[in-house]
Amino acid sequence: MAVKTITIDMSAYELLSAEKRGEESFSKVIKRRLRPARTARSLLEALPRCLLSDETLEQTETIVRSRADSPALSPVIET
Repeated sequence: MAVKTITIDMSAYELLSAEKRGEESFSKVIKRRLRPARTARSLLEALPRCLLSDETLEQTETIVRSRADSPALSPVIET
């Protein structure tokens, strides 16, 4: 993994250090504190990208129904 060295003043270091949980690294603190917020709005904005097509839903329904006959089979959905 590549690393970078950064310079921060002592007050910034103290703020960052105060955010650490147990043995958490500074990198993990920064990632935890600076990642995008997970809000209802962000979920609603992402939802259209998560919707499945009617064809995929139909294929899934067919697979689920076929498992009633043979639960060991698990067909692959072609995309």
